[in-house]
Amino acid sequence: MINQLQDYNPSDIGEINGNLLGLPFDYESANLIVFAVPWEVTVSYGAGTANGPQRILDASTQLDLFDFDHPDGWKQGIFLQEIPQDILDKNTYYRTLAAKIIERLAQGKPLTETPDLTPVLTEINQVCQQINQWLFAQCQEAINKGKRVAVIGGDHSSPLGYFQALAAKYSNYGILHIDAHADLRDAYEGFEFSHASIMFNAMKIPQISKLVQVGLRDISHYEVQMINESNNRIVAYYDPAIKQKLYSGTTWIDLCREIINHLPEYVHISFDVDGLDPKLCPSTGTPVPGGLELEQTFCLFREVVNSGRKIIGFDLCEVGDGEWDGNVGARIVYKLANLMDLSHLKVLSAE
Repeated sequence: MINQLQDYNPSDIGEINGNLLGLPFDYESANLIVFAVPWEVTVSYGAGTANGPQRILDASTQLDLFDFDHPDGWKQGIFLQEIPQDILDKNTYYRTLAAKIIERLAQGKPLTETPDLTPVLTEINQVCQQINQWLFAQCQEAINKGKRVAVIGGDHSSPLGYFQALAAKYSNYGILHIDAHADLRDAYEGFEFSHASIMFNAMKIPQISKLVQVGLRDISHYEVQMINESNNRIVAYYDPAIKQKLYSGTTWIDLCREIINHLPEYVHISFDVDGLDPKLCPSTGTPVPGGLELEQTFCLFREVVNSGRKIIGFDLCEVGDGEWDGNVGARIVYKLANLMDLSHLKVLSAE
């Protein structure tokens, strides 16, 4: 691997070698380990995000490696652990079962009606918990070896085990959450680990001291109430309010700095691509008109780094099963990997 790295030319054509961007790293030599979680059992609208990790991998070799924020960022070593086929197979099986539950509820009928779907719901909740436990173990093992970790979903339920692994290492961290949805629903449609419940479940983790949500524009009364009654643990920047401020003359950079000021020293970035304008992610599971431009989010993330905070991890979820979606997703993964590395280098230089 060392010889491979010495001979590696980042300006060459990306090699299709099973790794993100065609980079010449493996688990041992990489500093950043990326885990794919091809899981979308509880999606309630469009399907396809379970194939998001593969789409990102396929598109990534078409990217040029020069990054304007961190030109040599690729040298940190980035390695994508093989996409687990067994999880993808389980996803296909349980997604079919979950669809029956969702259909029954949409008809306004109880799950106990014949055939009784209550045992099916219990089984789905159990298998989702098993996925969380698997990811927790994978992430914790990598973290204990001194690696940084990132996750590519699947739907947004995917990173919960990762949040828990970070909590085992950091006694206090915040989540910067890009999304069209607050994801603060309690067991949405009966699924304890629903994609719409990821941040509700995250708030059960005491080490997560702050949740700052940006781009929200499709939200329930209950979620707004939960935000308002969170004693400022949850801070929401709603998309209509963001746009109104921008239209009134507030600069985006000033708004970014205001957003960042709510966050503690250690920051995890949880990025649901439906937080973006849907033209950038047309195949995502629950697209919503409005949203952020890609460079707006990158500007926000740069301000995390410029503030002296440390990005301790990131996840990217809800990338749809489309070539364009994969292209955009691959660029987000690479940018976040480089900004995370840069945040650690800045902290070291400050010390």
